[in-house]
Parts: sequence; C-alpha cells; structure tokens
Amino acid sequence: MEDMKKRKLEDLVAEDDEVSSVEELRTLLDPLAKPQLVDLLAKLGSQYTSIADEIRSLASADPVHRKLFVRGLAWNTTSETLCDAFRVHGEIEEGAVIYDKATGKSRGYGFITYKHMESTQSALKAPSKLIDGRLAVCNLACEGLSGTSTTPDLSQRKLYIGGLSPEVTSEMLLNFFGRHGDIEEGSVAYDKDTNESRGFGFVTYKTVESAKKAIDDPQKTLGGRNLIVKLADSHKGRTIQTQLPAAMVPMALPLAAGYSQPGKAHASTTPVGYNYPQSVVPYPDSSYPSPPTASAPYHPMQNQVSYAQVSLKKDSLGLPPTPPVGMAGYPYYIPKR
Repeated sequence: MEDMKKRKLEDLVAEDDEVSSVEELRTLLDPLAKPQLVDLLAKLGSQYTSIADEIRSLASADPVHRKLFVRGLAWNTTSETLCDAFRVHGEIEEGAVIYDKATGKSRGYGFITYKHMESTQSALKAPSKLIDGRLAVCNLACEGLSGTSTTPDLSQRKLYIGGLSPEVTSEMLLNFFGRHGDIEEGSVAYDKDTNESRGFGFVTYKTVESAKKAIDDPQKTLGGRNLIVKLADSHKGRTIQTQLPAAMVPMALPLAAGYSQPGKAHASTTPVGYNYPQSVVPYPDSSYPSPPTASAPYHPMQNQVSYAQVSLKKDSLGLPPTPPVGMAGYPYYIPKR
C-alpha cells in the first residue's frame, strides 16, 4: 500500500512539473517575433511527424490556404463554368465570378475556395487554365493581384501582339505562340460591351528565352495578317499621349446673370439681382486732412510811373504812327477810343 501511495505522489509531482514547463515555454515564446516562431515550428515539424500533422490540420482549417484568386476571365464566363474548370482538382466549397454592381457585367476575375488545402495546392501546380477561349491564371487570394507576376523579369517575358485578325481567338493565339515555349498567361483583348476582338493581345512566357525566340521569329503571320510582336513595356511607352496642362485647357467662365453675353439678346441692360441707384455710405465727419496749399510766389513791388497824355494823329495813308516806347523798350498798349 505504501508503494502505491508513493507512485501516485510521484505521478502528481511529474504532472505539476509538466504544467509548469508549458507555462514557462509560453512565457519564453511570447516576446519572439513571427519569423522566429515560423522558423522554430518548421524545424520541429521536419523532425517530428506529430507536430507536422498538427501544423497541416490548423492550416487546412484556415480559408487563407484554400481560397484562389482567378484573373483573366472572359466577359461571358459564368460562375458555373469557372467552377467546372477547377473542379478537377477537388471538391469546391465556394466559387463565383465577380460582377460590376452598376452594369451587371463581369469584372474579369473571380474566386474559388476548395474544401481541402491539398486541392488548392494541386490547382496551383497548373495555374493557367483555358476557360471560354481565354487563358485564366490563378494564385492564392491572400497574394492579391501580384500572384505569379512578381518576378523581376516580367517585363522581358510579356509580349504585345498587334495586328490580329478579328477571327483570331485566344486559343489560336496561344497555339501559335506556344511553339516557342511554355506560356504562363495570354489572351486576345476583347471589348467589354461587344465582346469583339480589339485587334491585339498579350502573351507572357515562363522564360525570357522563349520571349526572345518569339520576337526573333521571322514567321509572324496568323489569320492572313502579319503580326506585330514586341515587348509589352515598349509598346506601352509609345502609346502614352501628351496632354495639355490644366492651366492651358480652355474653360468657359460663367458670367453673372444679367450681363450681356455674345450672341444673346437681353430684354434689359440692368443686371439681375442689383438695385440702382445704390446707396453710398457717407464719409465720417472727420475727413482726411487737406493738403497744404502752396504759398504765393514773392514779387517785389515796383514803383508805378505816370506818363503824360499824348494825342495821336491819323496818317493820311491809314498807317498808324510809330508807337511810343516805354520802359525797357516795351511798347505801350493804347486802347481804342
């Protein structure tokens, strides 16, 4: 009996030690950063199968690892056709094409959520799928629009294809350029409203070498037309149109109501909204001081000289006699009598 009691006491002490060790580990792990914890769990998962299974179970329960973002869909692709294309990889929990609320038309992308994480991983091994004549591309939804296009050499792998015939479809385009290498993404550009070809498209190869082969290939005739093949970035740079600055854009300035405008007749010339005569606010009594007046120039007083009266006689010829001369040689002015 005493031996049994000792064993029970030892088991209880061992359990207490285990609990305290878990709490101690939590205290040690709490201040660690996320990258450190990820590295630690990855190492433990690679060494212990039970830990790896636990990590997979938790990851599969999170939709982040089961939801795909699918872009490059045709305008006429529906949610049913989208799910049919991805059902080959496993059971789909949810799938839908996203439509514009205002127009009710497809926005060219959608989402697929698998029931199991393994199905998502299988779909990502072949991210490009031909759906309704267009090559759609998928990636994890948590990666957003970046997905498979984050590589720095994308500008050297994406090609612009111009001069396409209206009869050329995306499938024909991919088959024609697929001879140069594996294609990651590609499609003919279609009009949203009419769903007709716009005469050009894009092809993105998986390697830069394949893109160079497509550019250097002299045989570029498809649908009876010679194609224009060049890097998409170079074409984008040429299509940029210069615009006038905002200050140079002609604008119609609104005129106040009632003022005459060219080409329009008005019943009256009095502007609407104004009352004439307008009252003027009187100035206050304390007006501005007047400027000082300039003093009169100084003229010295001159003595007036009186002269005796002189009688004049008319000349027989009617010419006036020589006028008398006053001071300083100036003639006198004699008024008529």
